[in-house]
Amino acid sequence: MPLRWVTFGVMAPDRYTAPEFAASALVTIDTQRDILDGGALEVAGTSAVLPQLRVLVNAFRAARRPIVHVVRLYEPDGSNVDLCRRLAVEDGSRVLIAGQPGSQLADELLLEPSVPLDAPLLLSGELQALGANEVAMYKPRWGAFFGTPLEQHLREQEVSTLVLCGCNFPNCPRTSIYEASERDFRVVLVRDAISGLYDRGELELQDIGVQLMTTNEVASTLDTLV
Repeated sequence: MPLRWVTFGVMAPDRYTAPEFAASALVTIDTQRDILDGGALEVAGTSAVLPQLRVLVNAFRAARRPIVHVVRLYEPDGSNVDLCRRLAVEDGSRVLIAGQPGSQLADELLLEPSVPLDAPLLLSGELQALGANEVAMYKPRWGAFFGTPLEQHLREQEVSTLVLCGCNFPNCPRTSIYEASERDFRVVLVRDAISGLYDRGELELQDIGVQLMTTNEVASTLDTLV
């Protein structure tokens, strides 16, 4: 049988790529206060998707499925900052600084907004528990799997399917999606719960077997598991 391969085509889900929501985990990317409207590193469109993110985290909590909130945390001296931003931080830019208010997760993601990120714990490479089956995790670069315990955490919980949302598609989410695909995870991108998504990007993702769904579609599917 010939391989179904069309450049920038849309591949229908098959038995290898179709989401398995009973074995799914939600991964939120970099949805921190500094990147919201008016923040020190404002990313257009991220504040606008907060209502959808709130629906998703609540749906995964109700279904008792794992949630991982992935964050960036910068040391004030710039020592752990990616090269494209290191000079700015060394020169005094106060973006995503570990322990500062702007580095905290957006309130809409949290079950208990008063619980702060434990920067020393996260920077040491450990996961921080935020609730039942819900953790925060620091990533040192664009991809959520690079230099992190994410894959081990997911394998231990027998997760096969990742549902991704947050900020900002061209950078960290896209890198994380390709890393997940390389590790043979099934991947869903929630198209109305991520900032920076564009038409060509959607086509490229579908061409590697990523499923594009809306918040309501994901939430409705999870409802059947409760």
